[in-house]
Amino acid sequence: MDQLYAMTVFVTVVDEGGFASAARRLNVSPPVVTRAIADLEEHLQVRLLTRTTRVVRVTEAGARYALDCRRLLADIKEADEAAQGMHGAPRGDLTLTAPVRFGNMHVMPIVADYLRTYPEVNASCWFVDRVMNMVEEGVDVAVRIGDLPDSSLHAIRVGTVRRVVCASPGYLEAHGIPLHPQDLGRHTVISATGITASAQWRFMVDGQPRSYELQPRIATNSNESAITAALSGFGLTRLMSYQVADHLRAGTLKLLLTGFEHAPLPVHVVYQEGRQASQKVRTFLDVMVERLRANTALN
Repeated sequence: MDQLYAMTVFVTVVDEGGFASAARRLNVSPPVVTRAIADLEEHLQVRLLTRTTRVVRVTEAGARYALDCRRLLADIKEADEAAQGMHGAPRGDLTLTAPVRFGNMHVMPIVADYLRTYPEVNASCWFVDRVMNMVEEGVDVAVRIGDLPDSSLHAIRVGTVRRVVCASPGYLEAHGIPLHPQDLGRHTVISATGITASAQWRFMVDGQPRSYELQPRIATNSNESAITAALSGFGLTRLMSYQVADHLRAGTLKLLLTGFEHAPLPVHVVYQEGRQASQKVRTFLDVMVERLRANTALN
């Protein structure tokens, strides 16, 4: 059995989610794929995939093995490139993810500068307000805001952000400044957490967490639209500090209730391979970590 080939076939089946699609991608017949997986499982004496007539699922052992296979295959590819004299400059495809506004404001400028420096690298940027599965969705580098769950991923802390309440000077002049979270019930609320009839904002009061149920005049799933409404003087809103940092510096929004905020949330850059990270990932991490740590909106 050619174990490296079998590993390549196995990773392709995992990525494609099936034997037939993996065969098409590898340009071989489905029986070749089936035989390679069977030989690999027999060699390892462990079930890597669970097959039914409709679906192929990765077992727990298979998921761990797929991660190790990816690292090993990446190392081999990098060794080949080094032997061919191509180790000097990063190359290949880099996949990134970050929250939408964070990605637009803070990640995209870094990506553009990096790609100008390394013309042999291309980037796919997935800026979405959900946590992408880095292994299953093929992500190299991610920005995560908040405490991280235990995982096999590696993380570098680059700063912190806060959940802040803010409003325009015009609104505050017309309606007064709330001095306590209980005052919010008398104010016009813009909720950026989703399109719901109510919003629950949490604060620290006398050292204890407390929730306040509010009735928003505007409920939106877009942070941008909440900022636009607040800038127009319509009401007050609650967002991440980095999302409104430019407006706070410019004085077009003002912070409120700062003494009742929860502890700041950490910002991490997360990646998969640790010391085995490919050259393009390592060089991008160096640039990204340095730039984000120097960003005053995060520190």
